[in-house]
Amino acid sequence: MTKILIVAEHSGGKLNAATAKCVTCASSIPGAEIDIAVFAANAGDIATQAAALAGVKKVLKIENPANAEPLAAVLAPQVVAIAANYTHVFGPSTTYGKDLMPRVAALLGVGQLSDIMAVESAYKFRRPIYAGNAILTVEAPQDKKLVATVRAASFQAAATGGSAAIESATVNAELPTHTRFVTRSAAATGRPDLQTAPRVVSGGRALGSADNFKIIFSLADKLKAGVGASRAAVDSGYAANELQVGQTGKIISPELYVAVGISGAIQHLTGIKDARTIVAINKDSEAPIFEVADIGLVGDLFTVLPELEKALG
Repeated sequence: MTKILIVAEHSGGKLNAATAKCVTCASSIPGAEIDIAVFAANAGDIATQAAALAGVKKVLKIENPANAEPLAAVLAPQVVAIAANYTHVFGPSTTYGKDLMPRVAALLGVGQLSDIMAVESAYKFRRPIYAGNAILTVEAPQDKKLVATVRAASFQAAATGGSAAIESATVNAELPTHTRFVTRSAAATGRPDLQTAPRVVSGGRALGSADNFKIIFSLADKLKAGVGASRAAVDSGYAANELQVGQTGKIISPELYVAVGISGAIQHLTGIKDARTIVAINKDSEAPIFEVADIGLVGDLFTVLPELEKALG
């Protein structure tokens, strides 16, 4: 039997949507039995949210003061211990998953399968390579535990309405002392998180300066959208590093993606290829972004955006 353990990602007492997308991926494997492990200091509310996901059989609460912060070095030994009776261990291909899952694989002595984008069978999957220009079919050995990350942008979140059992679990794992949590620093923008926002507005190098980039924030506020940026805009200092969208930034799949002054380098397109609707605004009619855009507007962004904001009220 295929028994899949999904390591939940959560923050501020809320389950990250990427976990629900991992459930959808796991549910694509016929006959799979799916459990979710929640590692936290107090996992009650998070476990309840996880138990409501359709397709989940059981939610395991692993509560420990050491799990108050998601330190990969601390969580990995616990994941390995709790995963002893599972055939598969899945995590999201977010920053959290990319930090944690390689450690889990290393402790288990197996290779990690990254960025699952489609399921063919319990041990055969498809994943993107070469910045998404090619799709590779990978078949993992069936005699070893399969550790993998799921490309969240490729799956819809599992529906709610489930009623999985919730159990407390204890693990016997030696936790490292060389890694400890010191402090957390994050800007409070009041805007939706870039990786989970249903709408995203991104700006590129054509904005010309960090001061001009403010019009991206203004439009995003009108649309109640998250804010992103191209690598060129980030490298030029117009936007913060955490806003970068693309192959070396964040891979996102919003319902609406508005690209403003972004030419459309292949590395950027890799990060937005799963967006449902792409709107491009650029004064260069030959910009590559128009090849993938559902709606394209050729014009000066400094003229177009104020008019667009006015139309939005």
